[in-house]
Amino acid sequence: MKKERSLAGRFLQYGALALIVHLAVGCSQQAVPPPPPTGNAAKDDAARVVDPAKDEKLVVAFGDSLYAGYNLDQGKGLAPTMEQALARKGIKARVVNAGVSGDTTAAGRARLAFTLDGLPRKPDLMLIGLGGNDMLRGLSPTESRANLDAILAETKNRGIAVLMTGMVASPNMGPDYAAAFNPIFPDLARKYDASLYPFMLDGVIGDRSLLLSDGIHPNEAGVRRIVEVLEPAVEKALR
Repeated sequence: MKKERSLAGRFLQYGALALIVHLAVGCSQQAVPPPPPTGNAAKDDAARVVDPAKDEKLVVAFGDSLYAGYNLDQGKGLAPTMEQALARKGIKARVVNAGVSGDTTAAGRARLAFTLDGLPRKPDLMLIGLGGNDMLRGLSPTESRANLDAILAETKNRGIAVLMTGMVASPNMGPDYAAAFNPIFPDLARKYDASLYPFMLDGVIGDRSLLLSDGIHPNEAGVRRIVEVLEPAVEKALR
């Protein structure tokens, strides 16, 4: 309960900003997000999906703009920063950026097989971070759960280990929405025996020094903070 109150306090600004985004897309499932900026780091690893060395682990970061390196310079997104952090720990790994800005769980589900089939080999680990855009658009948590369930079922069928980075509903979505949305991630992690980092933006959201001007996406320092706390879970999953 104390942890929940602490999170709720940090989400006050998150809720206000999320409301602006929510209104901007008209609460419509048909709303189309703006195209990612030209500096989007989703291109970082697109040209690097080559056969990893035999002693390298292959990690795929499959998610939305929080993974794609939204509005960051090349090499500053989650995937390259995580790769560097693992290297400092003596872990040889190729971390592939498979983040797409604006992706919902449905969009991720639709491109999952294509993404996996295009890799040089089966990943040693897949990071999955989707659901934030579903929440900001007010999409049905039931549909979000079904999409993520299908994604995890596919990765399990392929024998791929998964680490999920969860999302939490912003306060403006109301208690009923939060009650349906927030349990999706721990429930599915248990169902598929996946590792879970409960909230992708924990320790970052609400801290303007770690965020871009939109108040939601992490800046370079924010990405480094996320990787700092997420890397031990990635390292554990790879060992």
